[in-house]
Amino acid sequence: MKKSFPLSMDSIYQVFSLVIAVILVHAVYIGVIRPKAQAFLVEQAAAMKADPSHVVPSSVYVVVQDYEQEACFILMFWAMAIIGFKGVATIRNRALLNIDLVPVAEGMRILPEDAHDLSRQIQSLSPARRDSLLPRALLAGLQRFSLTRNIQAVSEATHAYCSAEGERLDSELSIIRYIAWAIPSIGFLGTVRGIGEALGYAHKALEGDIFDVTRSLGIAFNSTLIALLISILLMFLIHQLQLVQERYVLDTEAYCEENLTRHLHVP
Repeated sequence: MKKSFPLSMDSIYQVFSLVIAVILVHAVYIGVIRPKAQAFLVEQAAAMKADPSHVVPSSVYVVVQDYEQEACFILMFWAMAIIGFKGVATIRNRALLNIDLVPVAEGMRILPEDAHDLSRQIQSLSPARRDSLLPRALLAGLQRFSLTRNIQAVSEATHAYCSAEGERLDSELSIIRYIAWAIPSIGFLGTVRGIGEALGYAHKALEGDIFDVTRSLGIAFNSTLIALLISILLMFLIHQLQLVQERYVLDTEAYCEENLTRHLHVP
């Protein structure tokens, strides 16, 4: 029999966010950036022909007009959408740490016979909450305690769940790290393309017309500039997301130790 592997919500979100980023960024480039950049370049070319000593001022539209910069912005908004999605999910799951999922008063003990009742209370949570890290770790600890009557085994079970979740969250950041790596590479491709075009206009520079050469060199430097700036921003956001996720995993393990493991008792 063939097994079907449905796409996860995370994968679907990544695909749709990429499509939306492409549509929005390309629409802005077609409707605003490239028309204004072309009008500026035509105006400056006419000014240089009238006055060879004319100094061409910088323009934001010209700096970001090329295809390499467009690709960098698409990847930037795609990565930011993924970072936002994962950050919101982590914050939502972290809210469970403020709920007393193991209602045991201070000084009371949890016996192996009580594990089943406590497990049923956690399983009564909504499916979305029950699938997060904290309920799964608590259920694993309670089930291990009911079967083995060993407190050390409970601590090992909750630690194993938290460690596995930390590794899973870190592995899911691989696509964002790839995007952060790809953006400077695209900027370097723009640099190579711009220098190649500038060399093609070398004969015009020998004749005294340097406008096309400077425009091509502008492609080279502008693509690298934009790519590096975007990469710096993305790396900062990635580190912030990773910090939030690591703290969530560590606080979950501390919650299990404080609210479950220390209350366990084997007669």
